[in-house]
Amino acid sequence: MVDAQPRFFIVAGEQSGDVLGAGLIRALRQRYPGARFEGVTGPLMREAGCETLADIEALSLFGISEVIGQIPRLLRLRRRLFERVVATRPDAFIGIDAPAFNTGLEMRVRQRGIATVHYVCPTAWAWRQGRTKSIRKAVDLLLAIFPFEEAFFRRFDIPVTFVGHPLANELPLHPDSTSARRALELETDAPLLGLLPGSRRSEVSRLGPVFIETARWLQARHPQLRFVAPMATPAVRELFEAQIAEAGADLDIRLIDGRSREVMRAADVLLLASGTATLEALLAKTPMVVAYKLSAMNYAIARVFNLIKTEHVSMPNLLAQRTLVPECLQQQARVSVLGPEVERLLESGPARAAQTEAFDAIHQQLACDADERAANAVAALIEARR
Repeated sequence: MVDAQPRFFIVAGEQSGDVLGAGLIRALRQRYPGARFEGVTGPLMREAGCETLADIEALSLFGISEVIGQIPRLLRLRRRLFERVVATRPDAFIGIDAPAFNTGLEMRVRQRGIATVHYVCPTAWAWRQGRTKSIRKAVDLLLAIFPFEEAFFRRFDIPVTFVGHPLANELPLHPDSTSARRALELETDAPLLGLLPGSRRSEVSRLGPVFIETARWLQARHPQLRFVAPMATPAVRELFEAQIAEAGADLDIRLIDGRSREVMRAADVLLLASGTATLEALLAKTPMVVAYKLSAMNYAIARVFNLIKTEHVSMPNLLAQRTLVPECLQQQARVSVLGPEVERLLESGPARAAQTEAFDAIHQQLACDADERAANAVAALIEARR
């Protein structure tokens, strides 16, 4: 049996990593009440009892230009963390997401004989499959939050365990749309379309206008239809408001700061950008149409170099391993395609039922107590090495 006072070093990236890290820490503490935790943390991890060597914001970077400007600082941070790991010899180093930062650190740590775990699989199944070589060298254990990832990484002889997704345990299997509408002060009896054009200005700049025009097209055919759009940031709201004004004042879209999960539960149908929001929409059991547009340059690069390795891009379709929700990408993200797809889901017909029934099954598959399963896998790894 492992010592009652094991030490864990955890490096988490972004808010989602803070959530995963906090849940894992709590589950490990149930096994090892005297365990010690330190690393790169967010507020939830600190609340769970993890000592902070650096704040999670240090790794929360977006965009190539932002990352390039921070490379010297990131290298200094990684060197400082490595030196600390070598000095303290934890029972396990656990990197949570942030593969660009963590994989190189995990590789060096593992070379020093310290067990390494990476929580949240890098998306090598979608693009740059060559990364599997460095992942295999870097980790003793990969913790997968989606079931299809386990089969993929095993093909490359990488030890991997599917643990499930914590969000699936957090959100109810049968959401209450009426209470969500009341909480948002929305009409409870009118049909409602949720518009989620993205969480970044670059996404909204490309998808906002076509979402607005699609809403106008639908309103002309369904005058009783109402529209609501959760805004991720003040900058996104400012841009989307300008796009609505440019399109004309005859369209009433209720904008709400944040609260996207409540909007997802309240809506009858969602028109949203491809991304992590599609998983939350699935767990809200709301039928959806997914759209996305890359910049012309990025799309050309992706096509020329065949960077996208999956048939589908949205999480519902990846999890279902089939075309479950419509994906309208690039030139298909236009009113003449989006409008009829949304209209079809507004009806209580087979298209709507097919989505919601599949969402229920996927939710149950993902809701397998990820914190507990992840802690079990980490505990088994360090016990086997003692």
